[in-house]
Order: sequence, then C-alpha cells, then structure tokens
Amino acid sequence: MTPKAGYYTPLLHVNSIEESMRFYALLGFETIDEMGEPGCLGWARMHCEGGALMFLRAEEPHPLRKRREVLFAMYTPDLPAFREHLRASGVEVPPIGYPEYMPSGTLSVTDPDGYLIDIHHWSQKEHERWEAERKLRLARA
Repeated sequence: MTPKAGYYTPLLHVNSIEESMRFYALLGFETIDEMGEPGCLGWARMHCEGGALMFLRAEEPHPLRKRREVLFAMYTPDLPAFREHLRASGVEVPPIGYPEYMPSGTLSVTDPDGYLIDIHHWSQKEHERWEAERKLRLARA
C-alpha cells in the first residue's frame, strides 16, 4: 500500500481570525479547533460538510484586495434561499448568474480578506444528472 496524506486543509493568512470565523459561520462552517485567547487567537480551524479551512493571523496586516490568488467553490441545494440568508446577514451578494458551466445557478462572494468564494446551486437533481453523465464517460473510456 502506497503511503498517502489526507485531511487537506487550506490555511489562509487573515487580518482578523475572529472576523473570518464570523463570516465563514454564515457559510455553514463550525469552529472545531482554535489556539489563543478570545480576541487574540493565533489560529483557528473550521469545518463544513465536505471541507475545512484554517485561519492564521497574518504577521503583518495585508491590504484588502478585491480578489486573492485562491478561488474557493462551495455548493448548496437551495441557492436562492442561501443568497437571501447571506443578504439578511449583511453580506453584499450579487444576483444569481446562470453561466453555461453552471446552468442551475452560481454567485460569488468575497470574504473579509478578499478571498473569492463561488457558491453554486447543486441539488439532488443536479447530482443525479452529473452522476449519470459520469457513468457514461467511464463506460466510454
């Protein structure tokens, strides 16, 4: 058996761990680990269904940019309701777009440090269609 690594967890340098934690809680993340005192955390780890993120306080404040070098993707079974949840929580949210690669709907939000998160509509219907297409591709290979 070949050795392997697991539990892939991106680590983001952020200006405020606490602010990042509040934002990602709106996306469905729960804090599972942290180090330091409240208001002065050194790092924290949050988990959501199918993923995790860690936040590390930047040693020097970094300028907020509209977009960072990393792009994140998340999925929700009810994008319109999720969009309204974010809006009601004070997050600036664009209208839902319907591009060719995600005809069921997608939108992008920016976290407090400028990291871009694409949130896609992915219900049971989309999953079943994707699974059927995946099986056809495998059968042809």
